[in-house]
Amino acid sequence: MSTVALKQNGTVLAWGDNQLGQTNMPGGLSNVIAIAARWYHSLALKQDGTIVAWGDNTYGQTNVPSGLRNVIAIAAGQFHSLALKQDGTVAAWGSNSSGKTNCPAVYVLS
Repeated sequence: MSTVALKQNGTVLAWGDNQLGQTNMPGGLSNVIAIAARWYHSLALKQDGTIVAWGDNTYGQTNVPSGLRNVIAIAAGQFHSLALKQDGTVAAWGSNSSGKTNCPAVYVLS
């Protein structure tokens, strides 16, 4: 496994095991406001509300849905990824074993 860290200047560092490309961050990755990582893949939430993903994609966990915008929070599961959008909806992609990516249409913030 690898480790990722978010620097104050909005850049990301990754180090450690790179068996499945988990430290091969996309070039030019900047303006990052949050990161999430699990097992062999990582996610970065950019200031513009878009997501960048890298690492193992065996189950599609780094295939960020096209057109996904206005994201305010991210999470990385073992073989899946999640994004909470500004309107309260949740996007999920990757492995759907045990219904992990069957998100409700709307997540109500309390």
